[in-house]
Amino acid sequence: MRDLVTRSPVALAADPSRVLARLFVPGHELLLDAVSSTTDVLARILALPEDVVCSTLRHVQARYDGRHRDLPGVLIANYERIAHRIPDDANLSDERRCLLGAWFTTEFSVEGAALFNPSAVPHPDQSKLEQGQIRFILSLRAVGEGHLSCVEFRTGVLGPGNELRIEDPGPHIETGRIGPAPYDREVFASKLIEEGADGESASFLIDGLPSRFDEKELQRALSALARQRVTRQGAAYTDELARRIARANYEVEFSPKSSIPERVLWPHAPSESRGIEDVRLVRFVEEDGSVIYQATYTAYDGEHVSPKMLETSDFRRFRMLQLAGPAAQNKGMALFPRKVGGRYIALSRWDRENLAIATSYDGRRWEDPSMLHVPSQPWELIKTGNCGSPVETEAGWLVLTHGVGPMREYVIGALLLDPDDPHLVIGVLREPLITAAEDERDGYVPNVVYSCGALLRGDQLLVPYGVSDSSVRFALVGVPLLLDRLIADGPLDTMRANTSA
Repeated sequence: MRDLVTRSPVALAADPSRVLARLFVPGHELLLDAVSSTTDVLARILALPEDVVCSTLRHVQARYDGRHRDLPGVLIANYERIAHRIPDDANLSDERRCLLGAWFTTEFSVEGAALFNPSAVPHPDQSKLEQGQIRFILSLRAVGEGHLSCVEFRTGVLGPGNELRIEDPGPHIETGRIGPAPYDREVFASKLIEEGADGESASFLIDGLPSRFDEKELQRALSALARQRVTRQGAAYTDELARRIARANYEVEFSPKSSIPERVLWPHAPSESRGIEDVRLVRFVEEDGSVIYQATYTAYDGEHVSPKMLETSDFRRFRMLQLAGPAAQNKGMALFPRKVGGRYIALSRWDRENLAIATSYDGRRWEDPSMLHVPSQPWELIKTGNCGSPVETEAGWLVLTHGVGPMREYVIGALLLDPDDPHLVIGVLREPLITAAEDERDGYVPNVVYSCGALLRGDQLLVPYGVSDSSVRFALVGVPLLLDRLIADGPLDTMRANTSA
């Protein structure tokens, strides 16, 4: 596909110097025997002479202060999280409290292992640009120690022409302030049943909740359920599930002094305990013309994966929300950028192998998916899926796909969906659009190119893509030529047969 694709020389590599100061509990770093040694460590620290405390604190400040925007604030915050272990009669100086925080703090390099799987959307601020330019935001999957994934951002400018510039992200990063998010009763009820709650107990709990509720209202309903445990055998398990589901919904707010590339979405919910993966951003336009940025992402707890959704209007305040329904399973959901036929639409790979399409009345509960594209060509016979949200063109909905073929090689393909009925495939590329070049084949997972979302600018598509699960590169695709090729290739006979059946 050399006539369709131009690779940019711009690339993003992991930067191990981008570090967070995280709480560290001695002993908890051990995977097999996570027994805290806090008591012994505290005793040794409290026994230090004051002059040693002051000199050690000066050493810590000299070595680490420039690596963090507010190191003293972080150290005091971590001290306060373990202060309940300090004897009540201890009379601690400010220096000792700060240094105690340092012993319970560790740096985590969010990009220590890799930076990959990007998606791109137009930046909310398009001011002060030259003609032919567009400012954009990239989401990125960053992987650090223990293969723990979080989400980072970059900003950049495309144009004029093929010029591409990624802006300096700055030296500091932060994870923001976490707070509760309001809950939706219908989604909450769906998740309870999906997770195996007792139907009678779940119904009793849900009946005690308003359509939108908060933590206090949930606690009141759970207290009422607890009083029913003698006659409701499943009440205890339903209570446990409800609390876990509630923790999966939360909000993150960042300081207005921070820039977008300095903000990191860190895993907070139990379902995310081993990482947040592969954000698929989309600029969603409501029916009244208002705009909100949404994304699906994969939550991973070490054993299970599940799709979740984030929402933001300004990339400073984020809501992290659960999704429900049969189509909201496994990896690889991608939202359409607007409603179609009065309903929300999404691509889904609920069965882990095939690309499907699903609809929703509220954007949170996704109904039974219908098949859209099955692995049928040599380069996708293991499985297929999407590479981000569909892009709307005059010819139809342009969908970048990924396929897995021989030697577990990942490539990027494309589909074209009917503009009025996206359940209909009107074009399928017979060859991959992007395959790993020779200098892109080596990395953490070799022979992989993978995108989570492209950006349309006029007749050009910017496709950021992960390179062998290690770094990020960019391709520019001529949209008119790609659409001509898709229309000429037409749909696959296998899908015609499936549709007619």
